[in-house]
Amino acid sequence: MASEHVREFTDQNFDAEVLAAAGPVLVDFWAEWCTPCIMLGPTIDKIAADYAGKAKVGKLDIESNRSVVERYAISAVPTLLIFRNGEVAQKFVGMKREDDLKRAIDAAQ
Repeated sequence: MASEHVREFTDQNFDAEVLAAAGPVLVDFWAEWCTPCIMLGPTIDKIAADYAGKAKVGKLDIESNRSVVERYAISAVPTLLIFRNGEVAQKFVGMKREDDLKRAIDAAQ
């Protein structure tokens, strides 16, 4: 992971880290071969730092975690899901601006 604030979500920890989380959670579904995913990385890092202690922010590698990918029917990357109380509150597909993501996280508080 690029930032100390960005968590790594996996098939094994997804339910505990994301679905059982007390506050909002931003999940970045990504892949190493995905150029837009790599370009989005610094934005995810900044949001994770800005929301430290207020919201969880993490990445889930679609190649290594097929169970979660199938559960949420992720068919394109990057896809960003914002969870609130274990439910998807917002979904973004493709590149998104920092402001848009922050507004969505704030709405999920």
